[in-house]
Amino acid sequence: MKYNGETLTLDFVKPGIAEISFDRHKASVNKFDALTLTELKQVVDELSRDKAAQGLMLTSGKNVFVVGADITEFGQWFAKNQQQLVSDLLSIHDTFSAIEDLPLPTVAVINGFALGGGFEVCLACDYRIMSTKARVGLPEVKLGLFPGWGGTIRLPRLIGADNALQWIGLGQNKTPEQALNEGAVDAVVKPEDLKKSALSLLEACIEGKLDYSARRNDKKSPMRLTEIERIMVFETAKSVIKTKAGPHYPAPMTALRCMEKHARLDRDNAAKVEAEAFAELAKNEVAHNLVGLFLNDQSLSRIAKAYAKQSLPVKQAAVIGAGIMGGGIAYQTALKGIPIVMKDIAAHAVESGLAHARNLLLKQIERRRATPGQMSEVLTRINPTLNYGDIEGADIVVEAVVENEDIKKGVLSELENTLSETAIIASNTSTISISKLAESLENQERFCGMHFFNPVHVMPLVEIIRGKNSSKQAIATTVTFAKNIGKNPIVVNDCPGFLVNRVLFPYLNAFSALIRDGADFQKVDRIMEDFGWPMGPAYLLDVIGIDTAFHAGSVLAAGYPDRMQNAYTTPIEALYDAKRLGQKSGSGFYRYEEDKSGKPKKKRDESVYELIQSPAESHAFNEQEIIDRMMIPMCLETARCVEEGIVESAMAADMGLIWGIGFPPFRGGALRYIDAVGIESFCKSADQYAALGKAYQPTEEFRASAADGERFFKESG
Repeated sequence: MKYNGETLTLDFVKPGIAEISFDRHKASVNKFDALTLTELKQVVDELSRDKAAQGLMLTSGKNVFVVGADITEFGQWFAKNQQQLVSDLLSIHDTFSAIEDLPLPTVAVINGFALGGGFEVCLACDYRIMSTKARVGLPEVKLGLFPGWGGTIRLPRLIGADNALQWIGLGQNKTPEQALNEGAVDAVVKPEDLKKSALSLLEACIEGKLDYSARRNDKKSPMRLTEIERIMVFETAKSVIKTKAGPHYPAPMTALRCMEKHARLDRDNAAKVEAEAFAELAKNEVAHNLVGLFLNDQSLSRIAKAYAKQSLPVKQAAVIGAGIMGGGIAYQTALKGIPIVMKDIAAHAVESGLAHARNLLLKQIERRRATPGQMSEVLTRINPTLNYGDIEGADIVVEAVVENEDIKKGVLSELENTLSETAIIASNTSTISISKLAESLENQERFCGMHFFNPVHVMPLVEIIRGKNSSKQAIATTVTFAKNIGKNPIVVNDCPGFLVNRVLFPYLNAFSALIRDGADFQKVDRIMEDFGWPMGPAYLLDVIGIDTAFHAGSVLAAGYPDRMQNAYTTPIEALYDAKRLGQKSGSGFYRYEEDKSGKPKKKRDESVYELIQSPAESHAFNEQEIIDRMMIPMCLETARCVEEGIVESAMAADMGLIWGIGFPPFRGGALRYIDAVGIESFCKSADQYAALGKAYQPTEEFRASAADGERFFKESG
């Protein structure tokens, strides 16, 4: 028989040997969407009745095998009730089990990425042959889920429960060597030898030289664990997974409990356990939010690709200012293969910038993520200089000198006189108006903002700030440059603080007001970390730098005096005056000592209370009061940014906060957080704190949305 569908084909490559090839029409990759699953069921049903078939190989017509499920369809899944979802999952189980039950040997030919459902279908085959260039894995936990198409059943029976728990609980992709060593694949060969090897393997099975039935039976039977082994494996893993996953990400622990529950069951009964556990997890808000973030990321990538079509090529870059930011920008650019000139006015500053890049590369070598040869290549792409003449050929120049408007304007004016007319000039400023800085330039169209976050090599976000005269080409080129050096660009319009700092400071001001009203800053830190932030507000301020926060806060207060100006001496001001600048000075809200690896370790310092002591009596705020007082002004300011068109969409706003300041990903972002509470309920909570000022008062547009029952994100589920 032959079959030519929209997503796959079936044909005989030689007498007796059938080939199902995943090859979706007009697509660059294969995904498991509803159509693919339907077509796969049809061809497997037909093949099971074809007496001429003696062996089957699953292949791909793309450069990848199957990259997983079509995540754009998850919203439809999440909208179903739990019983419907279980039924759908068991239907997919039936299809994969039908492959496993075919009266003939089967082999998956893994030529590229086989992830999630793409690897689960490989596990349903008797054998797996993997290309040296391929990767396999079960990354579902990153979406708040776990493998729900038989992955929790077949993988532990194939490679052992302890190994499978690590694969599924961490969600990491595996190299061919790792997959082979752990028994997840049977052979690793060069790409050109894949099909030849598969044919040889199938022929050996047909001739009776290999017992594929025994391998199959192992996957269909209960796990081969004694009662003591079962207890030891799962109990040991529980503490490890609980520590790594944390309290807010239930998927890894749910996967473990699911595997523990079906360890003594055969395949078909285990499938029911897996389907029910997966369906329960899919209805959880965390999965909904993490899938939403994945789709947001995909949407923003498409927007960046659209900008790339309008971009000028960047073959040579430059950065002015060789401090921590300039050195970080130079390192990141060179790391991604783009030559960059790093200029400063002082030789020691240039050497410091180079040393910063060198140290980052040495850490990569220590972690075995780079070789000395690669380090040398990266460093040769950084050209340190004291002369403006060396940047004449740059296609884009990032100004990263001190955060002072007059100094920046002077540097920008010099740059304009040095560069070609087509070169783009971008300012790495965190607070100064791009439109104001542009006043120093004759051609303001070539200028925009490019706000990196510290540390540059770690933080994924770059804000691209559109001044009132920035051209489309300047924005497009800067967006594309950011993307090409491995960053996630978000375009925002010019305003005090842009997006991230504008939204962050109402949160920090709320923290100051809590201390003023008698809250213990360490309790606030603890509660906000429990809420999901990587660090509490006091610790965050110490990491940012009290001086940086003080100066940025002054800009924001001047820009939004109605809701960001404080009529009292804040803890930030008190620490700034006392020269307790945070980690950089060894003390801020906390005291810092270096640990054995040289990293600053946070310590309690009771003496700080004398500096920030509130005139108010100590007040025992409850947990929800602290969360509300911290989160309401941040969320309302994010909504204002969308209303005013500072950021193009709720999606971009939420991703900016997650990438820029570590907003808890499992909560989906500030605006998804409002959606989860409900806009009307959020307004009622805000109204309880209206006396605290305008930062807690929703706009009329926000209240209208509440009255209409609207959401920032329209998807259901």
